[in-house]
Amino acid sequence: MTDWRAVIVGFLVGAVLGAFAFAIPVIGHIAAGLIGGGVAGYMAGGGLLRGAWHGLLAGALGGLVVALLVAIAASVLGGFIGGPPGGVLSGLGVFALGALVAFLLAIDSAIGGAIGGLLGE
Repeated sequence: MTDWRAVIVGFLVGAVLGAFAFAIPVIGHIAAGLIGGGVAGYMAGGGLLRGAWHGLLAGALGGLVVALLVAIAASVLGGFIGGPPGGVLSGLGVFALGALVAFLLAIDSAIGGAIGGLLGE
């Protein structure tokens, strides 16, 4: 079962650290993901896989929300241009691509979550 409190706290930690990460562009963002995912994994506990799952969700949460909003906009626009089937298909396609990108960019958070999950046992 997913511990959403751990995911949200990990996301917030990662987001706050990410705001300061612009001082050290690449390393800062990776560190923000590792630390945010680590917090989520530590709070969730339960070992390597559970920690990695919670870290991955914490890292991908922002991207999933953005993908959902863009998918809704694409559905509305696609409905006007291509009719109802076009709206549904364009919205689903946009969300699927956005979710894939969000999860790929959250791999550092999953690694941090796995470490945090091991430490949280």
